[in-house]
Amino acid sequence: MMDQDLEGAVALQTACFPPPFPSELLWQRGHLEQHLVRFPQGQLVAVLGNKVIASASCCLISESNWQRSGDWDSTVGGPNIENHDKNGTTLYGLDISVHPDWRGRGVARSLYQARFALIQQLSLVRFGTACRLPGFRDAATKTIGLSVKQYSEEVASGARSDPTLTPLLRLGCRYLQVIEHYMLDYESDNAAAKLERLP
Repeated sequence: MMDQDLEGAVALQTACFPPPFPSELLWQRGHLEQHLVRFPQGQLVAVLGNKVIASASCCLISESNWQRSGDWDSTVGGPNIENHDKNGTTLYGLDISVHPDWRGRGVARSLYQARFALIQQLSLVRFGTACRLPGFRDAATKTIGLSVKQYSEEVASGARSDPTLTPLLRLGCRYLQVIEHYMLDYESDNAAAKLERLP
């Protein structure tokens, strides 16, 4: 990502994360400017012509931070990624956004491959993230008593499919656990699935 991509990357957020996703959690220009200052090589975009059709944001976090499995704010230091650690061991995936018109065409896969290549380039221990579980709320209305932990474990085992978690598992990420109270996210019951991919 470069400065000229910022406006397109911000516009992409509203197209990719419509309500009920909280609008206050979307990247603003100032956030992405801080990402470029702190960790420019971890900010990626896919551009078609002069239009940003996808973006991916990352930071580096320390080994102790990774092992702690905290919520989003305490892990990354808020939207300005103030906990970015230039000596960190984990490339932490903050966000990936693909415009709805370009989904299912391998764009996200290309961005993930670029992330995985960066792990090797920087000699890091892992790619790590905590992903949304946007299929949970719908599944919970159909299965009385379904917990977000049970849901994520069923997705990890292949018994269910989730729009976000399932593709990440197919990319070679390994499910580790659910982090409850990770961020405000109604569809995911405020939880996220912690994942890692080793080089």
